[in-house]
Amino acid sequence: MQERLRTWLETALVRNTIIGVILFNAVILGLETSGPVMARAGGLITRLDQLCLAFFVLELSTKLIAYGPRFFRSGWNLFDAAIIGVALIPGGQGFAVLRSLRILRVLRVVSVAPRLRRVVEGFVRALPGMGSVFLLMGIIFYIGAVMATKLFGDSFPDWFGDLGRSAYTLFQVMTLESWSMGIVRPVQEIYPYAWAFFVPFIMITTFAVVNLLVGLIVNSMQDAHSEEEHAQTDAYRDEVLDRLKAIEARLDRQG
Repeated sequence: MQERLRTWLETALVRNTIIGVILFNAVILGLETSGPVMARAGGLITRLDQLCLAFFVLELSTKLIAYGPRFFRSGWNLFDAAIIGVALIPGGQGFAVLRSLRILRVLRVVSVAPRLRRVVEGFVRALPGMGSVFLLMGIIFYIGAVMATKLFGDSFPDWFGDLGRSAYTLFQVMTLESWSMGIVRPVQEIYPYAWAFFVPFIMITTFAVVNLLVGLIVNSMQDAHSEEEHAQTDAYRDEVLDRLKAIEARLDRQG
């Protein structure tokens, strides 16, 4: 029975139904933020939200029955259980703030959709490498902030008056948000050679370090995709071997 239940849970129909309920519930939670809508149909929206929550509880209960102790070995199952557990906490008194966390149910789309799950797994795998890149970027920002404060702080205290303001301004420059007309050109009117500072900074941070982060994430996603394909192949092979063993045992009994 458990095997049939697991097979049924993994069908495309069940998966798409769960995704549909998650998206529908996301719309319901969004409507709850509208005062006029709640004034007209607040009772209906609340009941629909409760029905969606009951559906999610039933889904998790079914998975717990189907997978047994294996349910707790999957990080995604624990992720789903934590989100639904938060939603079940009463919203009164000190727990009122947790009502806003119900929107986290939308994140369950990630655990249900294999492609989205692969993206998150790739991102998590990239975190160790990203930590080194962030450390490098932090060093570059610190050096740049110190230099900018000493070079431009007297004339532009709002942008480069201290280390924190300089770091924030350089972050804006790195994102290329109004960096030329908004920051660099006004600075160049007083410091004509300011381009010698800003252009290398943009080349290093925007075009080198940021693209390095993107490359790490892409490589991690490819690795996660390859491992998932190998896992599926191994699972299919094991299933075929089990069926062959069952057929062989049946033939031996008949012989």
